[in-house]
Amino acid sequence: MRITNNMLSSQLLLNLNRNAQQMNNTQTQLATGRKINKPSDDPVGITYSLRYRAELSSNEQYQKNVDSVISWLEFNDTVMNQAGSVLQRLRELTVQGSTGTNPQSALDSINEEVKELKEELIDISNSKLNGKYIFNGETYDIQPYDFPKNPDGTSDTTNVATVVTDKGIINFVVGESVQLPINVNGNEVFGSGTEKDNLFVTANNIMKALTEGDTEELAKQLDNIDTRMNKMLAIRSEIGAKSNRVDLMLGRLDDLNINLTNLQSKVEDADYAELAMQSKIQENIYNASLSAGAKIISPSLVDFLR
Repeated sequence: MRITNNMLSSQLLLNLNRNAQQMNNTQTQLATGRKINKPSDDPVGITYSLRYRAELSSNEQYQKNVDSVISWLEFNDTVMNQAGSVLQRLRELTVQGSTGTNPQSALDSINEEVKELKEELIDISNSKLNGKYIFNGETYDIQPYDFPKNPDGTSDTTNVATVVTDKGIINFVVGESVQLPINVNGNEVFGSGTEKDNLFVTANNIMKALTEGDTEELAKQLDNIDTRMNKMLAIRSEIGAKSNRVDLMLGRLDDLNINLTNLQSKVEDADYAELAMQSKIQENIYNASLSAGAKIISPSLVDFLR
């Protein structure tokens, strides 16, 4: 077979281009720090890479949801604690008024404080987090306890027993196929119209008894206060249990994020030390190819005619 100069040149260019391409690929990985810069670099690896990225994205969203759940539960617990403090003070005033040794002027003074406590309870029942009423279920854009005002500026709670808060459940997705209900409706906390320990009805009864000087009625309301307080404590216990569960979920999601990041790094990230060594070797090979090619191509017919 006759070997022509054209064949020698073509083969030389092919080898030079191949060496240059390998050197370019290595230098690109060095510059980006990634060994997969396009699908053709590793068709199998890119499928794992995309899968890890999708799982990391989902995990990041779960972590954001968990953060929102923590904020909601902590706010619920804070509000419930405030309501409990008001209820405790209401009980103290009721005990004080039911002793039977207070003149009517003292009962009237107690009644004034009870009115303020009732207003505080209404404010608490209409608590909002990020513009959402926390005690009105899925209709969180509607104020649950919207009472008309009396001439003296206090709330008219005559029809408080008819107030029905939304019972819809707000679920947050905090994991793969894991939904966590986080809300409590107002009727559960403050009582419904069918419960005799409805907190607002109890406050109205206490104010009426104080106005009339009825100490026996005041003593009867203590049982309603104690019953409602126990129910509120049970709700707070449930909130605390959910908070503990969410803390465990957050730790698990953090661990999962670290594991997925490590797996993604093994697939995508380049070994800088190894690439630096390969780059130097390929650079030497390319220079050697240029030097050898120059010696192969340089002789021509003119050189033999000298």
